[in-house]
Amino acid sequence: VQLQASGGGLVQAGGSLRLSCKASGFIFRFNAMGWYRQAPGKQRELVGTITSGGSANYADSVEGRFTISRDYAKNTMYLHMSSLKPEDTAVYYCHRESTSDWGQGTLVTVSS
Repeated sequence: VQLQASGGGLVQAGGSLRLSCKASGFIFRFNAMGWYRQAPGKQRELVGTITSGGSANYADSVEGRFTISRDYAKNTMYLHMSSLKPEDTAVYYCHRESTSDWGQGTLVTVSS
């Protein structure tokens, strides 16, 4: 199993960014997926999840600003982030739900 996260970078507050998570080694369309993040000095926290059928749920802190989607043809999950805040600065990880499979993380830095 491989989960390859990409798309992180430096963005100004109020800006947007899209993260990608390319999956391989398992049947992507059968699995729920999730995005998590870990800010410096803090524990890893849930950003949101998406079911195998494409229904997404979000943490209160990102509701209305972030959107999770998935492309079954490309075996890829996305995290569309908008109205970014400095407190969104973190390493973002993708995860295959109900397993121990994690991506390597991609750093998002939001400057004020």
